[in-house]
Amino acid sequence: MGEEMRVQPYGSWPSPIDAALAAAHDGHPEWVGFVGDEVWWTEPRPAEGGRRALVRRTAAGAEEPVLPPPWNVRNRVHEYGGRPWTAAPGTDRPLVVFTHFADQRLYRYEPGGEPVPLTPLSPVGGGLRWAEPELDLERGEVRCVLEEFTGEGSGDVRRVLAAVPLDGSAAEDRSAVRELTEERHRFVTGARVSPDGRRAAWLAWDHPRMPWDGTELLVAEVGDDGLFRDVRTVAGGDDEAIAQVEWAPDGRLLYASDRGGWWNLYRDGVPLCPRQEEFAGALWKPGLRWFAPLADGLLAVLHGRGSAVLGILDPETGEIADAAGPWTEFDSSVAAHGSRVAAIGASPRTGYEVIELDTGTGRARTIGARHRDPVDPAYYPEPEVRTFTGPGGREVHAHVYPPRHPEVTGPEDELPPYVIWAHGGPTSRVPLVLDIAIAAFTSRGIGVAEVNYGGSTGYGREYRERLRHQWGVVDVEDCATVALALAEEGTADRDRLAIRGGSAGGWTTAASLTGTDVYACGTISYPILDLATWGPGRTHDFESRYLESLVGPLAQVPDRYAERSPTHRADRLTAPFLLLQGLDDVICAPEQCEHFLDRIAGRGVPHAYLAFAGEGHGFRRADTMVRATEAELSLYAQVFGFDLPGVPKLELGT
Repeated sequence: MGEEMRVQPYGSWPSPIDAALAAAHDGHPEWVGFVGDEVWWTEPRPAEGGRRALVRRTAAGAEEPVLPPPWNVRNRVHEYGGRPWTAAPGTDRPLVVFTHFADQRLYRYEPGGEPVPLTPLSPVGGGLRWAEPELDLERGEVRCVLEEFTGEGSGDVRRVLAAVPLDGSAAEDRSAVRELTEERHRFVTGARVSPDGRRAAWLAWDHPRMPWDGTELLVAEVGDDGLFRDVRTVAGGDDEAIAQVEWAPDGRLLYASDRGGWWNLYRDGVPLCPRQEEFAGALWKPGLRWFAPLADGLLAVLHGRGSAVLGILDPETGEIADAAGPWTEFDSSVAAHGSRVAAIGASPRTGYEVIELDTGTGRARTIGARHRDPVDPAYYPEPEVRTFTGPGGREVHAHVYPPRHPEVTGPEDELPPYVIWAHGGPTSRVPLVLDIAIAAFTSRGIGVAEVNYGGSTGYGREYRERLRHQWGVVDVEDCATVALALAEEGTADRDRLAIRGGSAGGWTTAASLTGTDVYACGTISYPILDLATWGPGRTHDFESRYLESLVGPLAQVPDRYAERSPTHRADRLTAPFLLLQGLDDVICAPEQCEHFLDRIAGRGVPHAYLAFAGEGHGFRRADTMVRATEAELSLYAQVFGFDLPGVPKLELGT
């Protein structure tokens, strides 16, 4: 092997993984569910305008889209979207109810016909929006979370549990939508109705809390008319985050709570399997599911520290049998039907696939969105799960992806450049899965390190709380810890370190470039850049008070908002950078980028700004992703001094 390897400078290795290949594999299946015996899910179609397609796996084993383009099964509840579809088998064809992204309306559809709108267009604000639809065929309705704008402002919004008639009588008439409860809380999740139909349970919370700070578990009686009465709080509060609630087949209440410092499962308030592991996660989207009750009383669960795996929990013994198979990471979407479980799993060698586990036989197999290697896996990186020591001796978790190529290696007297990837959220984490975008870097001889900095999920509440009032400090320090440790140990070139990230990761990137001298350059995508202009009325309602926990209340600590904001520290910026932004972004508005650029104009810092029409928060179109990836690679080539064959040169201005 040694004699055959060619030697070429890091960064300049020839790779079959181009930006187009990375774009084609962006995103993964979501929102898995059973429709009778079939498994259905949504999946991204970057080449079809970035739509989300609803897909079914037929009894014969074929995968087919339920709806043709341009139907886009997605919604804007909380702006990030909630569960967008439900369906029932029907006698000869299924009845499907889904939300369409373009107009946010709820539609009814029977394959072979045309989708029929069930809800009206809204005359104000961002529209009437619907999530977590659940069919109530006896009453001829579909229950949903309704997010309704009452004015043009981002905070002029109310959320209630509602029922929409399936006969289409509400399609032009908002008054035909029944509200099932009075408006009690700012945020609600979809209701789960007990097996006997007599009780409903759901989660709720209010500003300034985020759902991982504290939520309340509400239970109500379901009247003969289907309305929810005698609503009471049975668990949760300001400092207890309940992430999911379900009913066991015997009518007992199952939920995931972090009251013990980790998200564990409870049945009628009694812990089922107390462990220092997470059995749930951050409720970014209404409808996420980390566990599902099976008909025989067992529970399908996702659990772990860091990575989450699929297992079957026996609530009587507290024992878990993990599903055998190559999948080492599962997304927060699980469904059960009889003794069958559907989930979405991945590994460092495969992207996310739709998995089915038969609990009777213990056999798990891929049944949908099957991973197919677009190139020889010899070009994939081999990640290392690492724990570094940060300031004060604290642990910092990271995944390190060294450069890897089957035929090329770097010169003996040269160390590779490394790019630190800061994840978004910030209350989330990077999963340990095959990401073709990372392989596009590592196969060219550029190392990548993804940092699950303090504040990330997967490591318990205390690790998550590290970021409380410390955003822009702990995240920046933890990323720098990893970058400098890689240089110190001789893994990375100290003079060729970069940082990149989107959304909250864009903030961490910009804060790192304006607050440290660790990095030679960086790529900032759809970021927050000025804390004082990102809050109530300036961003969407869901996150409008998020900064109170991440930074502190603005009225009490205005200096902190200014001191930490990259826009206010722009005069300290000397490193070249690339700024990427969608012009339709309602979460991080393009004005933040423009103000930041105004502050560095004429200061001689090489940079480029690429703004994309028709893109929101996070890019979904293949052509956008190609241009963004090529621009980023070109920035590193210019700053780190290597040739990049086949990648157009990014023009850097000052």
